[in-house]
Amino acid sequence: MKRIFLIGYMGAGKTTLGRPLSRAMNLEFIDLDNFIEARYHKTVKDIFAEVGEEGFRKIEHRSLEEVADYENVVIALGGGTPCFMDNMDIVNRAGVSVYLKPNEEVLLRRLIIGKQKRPLLANKSDEEILTFIREQLAWREPFYLRANIIFESSHLENRKDIASNAEKISQIIEQM
Repeated sequence: MKRIFLIGYMGAGKTTLGRPLSRAMNLEFIDLDNFIEARYHKTVKDIFAEVGEEGFRKIEHRSLEEVADYENVVIALGGGTPCFMDNMDIVNRAGVSVYLKPNEEVLLRRLIIGKQKRPLLANKSDEEILTFIREQLAWREPFYLRANIIFESSHLENRKDIASNAEKISQIIEQM
């Protein structure tokens, strides 16, 4: 029985790396945000709008508790998931946690490219996004650093890089 939890900031590569990692390890892949959206038949954005962040974090926590009981899975968590309630304790009790940690410049580049899909960033300038990343990471990183594995994830630029990094993580986990 294996449970692997991918954690890290938005744009760190959790879903990008999670799918090939699950294939490399012959495990199911679950994106927690997608799981919540399917369960509630609403987007995360809509859930936030209806119940606020506190309400969403309760839903997220219950959903994490549920998927933490699944077997043979790779689970990509939302960027904030590890930082609320006792979510990191749940993750580390249930399986292996991997903090995907790209450098700041890579995060900025990835988030600028996809900022229109991210409501928290959509109306920010590049400088404002960088400030936002730095402030958020200062608060979140103590939670992320509780992961069993810290993996530098700046190099996920093409399929070959992604497959190679998925294989590296797979080997690290197998050796544990």
